[in-house]
Amino acid sequence: MIKRYYELPLKPSNFFSKKEHDTCDIKQSIAHYIHLINTSSFGECGFDETFGCSIWELDFDNLKSSNKLRTLVKTSLEDSLKNHEKRLTNIVVETKIKQEEILNNETLNRIKKRVDIVVKARVKKTNEDFKYIEFFYIGPLSYY
Repeated sequence: MIKRYYELPLKPSNFFSKKEHDTCDIKQSIAHYIHLINTSSFGECGFDETFGCSIWELDFDNLKSSNKLRTLVKTSLEDSLKNHEKRLTNIVVETKIKQEEILNNETLNRIKKRVDIVVKARVKKTNEDFKYIEFFYIGPLSYY
């Protein structure tokens, strides 16, 4: 039995007009869900206050060391994935924090902290290895 997973972003109009919605495989669906967890702040989801990640809480925190920020993000994301992404097992999160120069134009440069996230796990249903890589700039949060 092949289960269909919907591609993000969802297009509710397709459901109401009985049009087909774009679908994806289980690994892409899990990747979309991890991105949703990463970009949601705690308390943002009305029916589950624990859904999200602490990246938002650290967005303008310039007082914590990079090691402390790395540990907070890693622990927060691991906990959220273990609680909310039930399709994965053996979840390991790796994080790195580094400063990067952002070129806005030829005369204006900004230094931002970059959070690199790597999630390694196993997909329960298929027993396949899973790897997810994403990065964010914090202060303020942005992603590409």
